[in-house]
Formats: sequence, C-alpha cells, structure tokens
Amino acid sequence: MKKTGITVGVLGCSLLALSFMAIFTKNIQAQTQEQAAQVINIQDAEWGPPGNSPQFPSGVRTSQLGVHPEHGGPSYFSRFPAGSHFDLHWHTHAEYVVVLSGKGTIVLGEDSHELSPGSYIVIPAKLNHSWDVPDGDTELVILVKRDGPADFNFVD
Repeated sequence: MKKTGITVGVLGCSLLALSFMAIFTKNIQAQTQEQAAQVINIQDAEWGPPGNSPQFPSGVRTSQLGVHPEHGGPSYFSRFPAGSHFDLHWHTHAEYVVVLSGKGTIVLGEDSHELSPGSYIVIPAKLNHSWDVPDGDTELVILVKRDGPADFNFVD
C-alpha cells in the first residue's frame, strides 16, 4: 500500500506540474503576442474625434498606441489645442510624459514648469496637476505612458 500511495502522489505532483507548465507556456505566448514589435510614426497616427467635455480641454485629441499587458496602462499621443487648459486633476497610477512639439505649462502640486519639445515629466500617482497651452497657433503634442488604467479625478 505504501508504494501505491507514493505512486499516486508522484503522479498527482507530475500532473500538477504539467498543468502549471501548460498555463505558464500559454501566458508566455499571450505576452509575446501582446508585446509584438511596433512602430507608429506620429504623422500616421489615427486621431480620435476632438473632445468637448467641461473639464477636458475643448478639442483635445488622442491616438491610442497600446495597452500594457500586465497592468493595463495605456500609451498614447495627445494633442492640446493652442489656448487650452486642462483642469486640476490626479490619477491613481503614475504617468510619464514627453513633449513632442509645442510649448506649455504644467502645474505639479504647488510647482509650475515651462515645457518645450524634449521635456520629460513624471507625474506620481495621486499628485494634483493641470496643463496650460498658450494662445497662438501652436498646439502641444505629448506622448503619455501610464502605470495602470487611465482615470481622471478632478479637484473642485
């Protein structure tokens, strides 16, 4: 009887190991598929319709680039029209931004920063921030990456 118990135990462990291996392989394959090589030139970006809600800048447009397969954070281009303002808000997850073109100002907490092409901004989770783009004929274009799903929590 001892041999039967040991044999059943070994078979059970083997089946369990094979099951985990199958799940692990499936997850690796899914991640590989979701992390395929990608090149998107901004001039070829597919822009969504202009926004027009009370707290978002009128006319702001985005172009979705992808979503991180593990934490669901999106990456996207965003275009803010000249003269626009993005109300004070915060996000649950950190946000990373690169200014691609145009000029603007971002307020992070209590500090204001002038932005120009090449500026890199790290916005920690839950930090109040707002954006301003000066009047004129030049929009602000940014590249955004988030550490989790996008949410906008506006401060009254």
